[in-house]
Amino acid sequence: MGRGYGGVLGVLAFLAALLRGWAVRGFTPGVLSYAWCALLAGFAAGCLIGWLAGWIVEDSVRTRLRTAVEAKRNSSPG
Repeated sequence: MGRGYGGVLGVLAFLAALLRGWAVRGFTPGVLSYAWCALLAGFAAGCLIGWLAGWIVEDSVRTRLRTAVEAKRNSSPG
């Protein structure tokens, strides 16, 4: 889940940095290096966000299942 978010966010950051750089400075080599840095930062942030989201979802499902199993155990006779 983390890599997927990282890939999407990295590409979006790259494209946004390219468009911003071309609009402000025109086509210069600095724009491309800035866009690559944005890609790496976006990928890292996306991986962290995706990992955290996956962990939260898994923990929630695990807690709900544990609660349901305990309720089933307590409600069944014997």
